[in-house]
Amino acid sequence: MQNARDRLLLAAAELLEGGGTVSTRAVCERAGVQAPTLYHHFGSKQGLIDAVVNHGFTQYTAVESSGDPLDDLREGWDRHVRFGLEHPSFYGLLYGRAEPGKPCAVTAPAHAALRERLTGAAAQGLLKVPAEDAAEQVLAANVGITLTLISQPEPDFGLSARVREAALAGVLHTPSAAAPATRASAALTLRALVGNDPADLTPGERALLGELLDRLAR
Repeated sequence: MQNARDRLLLAAAELLEGGGTVSTRAVCERAGVQAPTLYHHFGSKQGLIDAVVNHGFTQYTAVESSGDPLDDLREGWDRHVRFGLEHPSFYGLLYGRAEPGKPCAVTAPAHAALRERLTGAAAQGLLKVPAEDAAEQVLAANVGITLTLISQPEPDFGLSARVREAALAGVLHTPSAAAPATRASAALTLRALVGNDPADLTPGERALLGELLDRLAR
């Protein structure tokens, strides 16, 4: 039998998915508990909603690496789109509540996972721009296409694939392109390799080297 906390999570999730009113009263009635129980477990109605959204969001951020950064990036993109289409109410809460100058804490793990995959690509000499910049560009395109597909009567997955490849081409050298090494790409590769294996460098040396490599990469 589910405990009160789980029943509250499920009740809020069902109301969100069904487009119903997510009021404290509606959630408690559906969960079969009193309002003090909700406040005990989550502090407030917003705390409950944040917990529901975070639970749903982590379902698609946990992607195991295949060893191929490009395949991982494509898979991560497609999982992001599928999550948005399968959970449009969750997705609207995640990316529809933007506040000026205030990053969303719930989506931070997805951003970190994307940055990690791009750092792996940099270690293989595939990155054109710093991993942080690349993550911002790819995520912005991924969110944009997901919101677009949600609004379509029939989602155009071909459009998603085209936008995905254009976004990745903007930040990556494809392995088949065999692009000549440049100072910037070499600096990005070395930056990623040192980050993964700092060897005998002191923290101060690593910070100085990182600053120089970041400058060369730009």
